[in-house]
Amino acid sequence: MRQIVLDTETTGLNINDGNRVIEIGCVEVIDRKLTGRHYHQYINALRDSEEGALAVHGITTEFLSDKPLFHEIAHEFLEFVSGAELVIHNAPFDMGFLEHEFSLMSPALPPLAGVCTVLDTLVMAKQKYPGQRNNLDALCKRLGADTRKRDLHGALLDAEILADVYLYMTGGQTNLLLGADADGGNGGSAKVGDIRRLSASRVALPVVGASDEELRLHGEKLVAIDKASGGECVWLADKH
Repeated sequence: MRQIVLDTETTGLNINDGNRVIEIGCVEVIDRKLTGRHYHQYINALRDSEEGALAVHGITTEFLSDKPLFHEIAHEFLEFVSGAELVIHNAPFDMGFLEHEFSLMSPALPPLAGVCTVLDTLVMAKQKYPGQRNNLDALCKRLGADTRKRDLHGALLDAEILADVYLYMTGGQTNLLLGADADGGNGGSAKVGDIRRLSASRVALPVVGASDEELRLHGEKLVAIDKASGGECVWLADKH
């Protein structure tokens, strides 16, 4: 199964105010394994970001001034995601903006929902953790994820983080290694594979053995169990 974990950044929250997509980040997951392939693109929206949005993502109009327009990258993006299941946190927001961008093209591209299925991890999180905060930051905190390098939101970094959170929530991964560097460049600079390399390079956790006193107390407990069970305590050394 091919899944694309996707996130976007936009100039603001409301499409009706003329807000547009300014960044797309995608990471590929096949059969519940990160492949290392990703799609990342900044987009010139030809407008400024609203003050609140700029405070979240920090992507300035000046930075985007030499980036391509959406219609210039739309077919490449569509080719990358086509046929996959999109994994998105709060999917109606990102899908709404992307579908809007497609509709503005001439000729308009077919709806994204027509070439992909969508899984909303926010809905999944609300079912798994009812009554709790379930935004991505809250999930990272709840699951013990290291997000110290995430000073500002970025589409590719958030997609990488969401991929690990999704795999953890669905039982496919037990270690969240979310401190991997993500270079903001296009088409290959951010390294999802760093997650595996970080795992391999981590210092082994120390093994703490039981003290003599703990071993003595444990032995006394086993003797008591053996006595209470009529000699059936299989954990005593002479029972093996």
